Amino acid sequence: MSVKKLFIARHGETDYNKKGLLQGRGIDAPLNDTGWEQARKLSAYLQQYRTDYLISSSLKRSWQTAQPYGESSKLEVQKEGGLDEMDFGMYEGVPYTEAVGDLMALKEIWEGGNVAEPVPGGESPLEVFERANSAVHELMDRSREETLVLVLHGRLIRILLSKWLGYGLENMQMIQHQNGAINHLVYNGEFEPVYLNKIDHLAV
Repeated sequence: MSVKKLFIARHGETDYNKKGLLQGRGIDAPLNDTGWEQARKLSAYLQQYRTDYLISSSLKRSWQTAQPYGESSKLEVQKEGGLDEMDFGMYEGVPYTEAVGDLMALKEIWEGGNVAEPVPGGESPLEVFERANSAVHELMDRSREETLVLVLHGRLIRILLSKWLGYGLENMQMIQHQNGAINHLVYNGEFEPVYLNKIDHLAV
């Protein structure tokens, strides 16, 4: 298998992000004006690379973020439901300030090693990793292309990178993410980071 280069970006801002509302798999919010500007800056940065495959989740904020780069590079955005954000269950659309107590309790459970504990009515970190990791490996296995750009979600990026880079799901909070940020990894049987949470392109 050839070495794969992966550029994993977080989607641009939505009004849910701006207002501090929890936004998982159950919320299909569009980008706001700031999010579209972040998507354009992401596209401009990625122009320096020859990309073979452009992938998003099935959620609007993800594929809209991928659109400017898809248009400028003449690439079709492939939407993959297996790469959707974590399902936050009963907390979907709830202000973070109202849910913070429950979420901190869940965080302690996960950091204690029980990553199979789901959000009430939603998914567990382990469930999310299994479906998304499977989707990424399937994409890599069926594609001869070497460079893949994936536009994903904050919690999902934390889950995937913490496991791939050997931190463990219980330490996913170590992975930082911001709207429009990029992570660059290479894969040759295992994942190695080139850079993480790159945001300087957004200041241009």
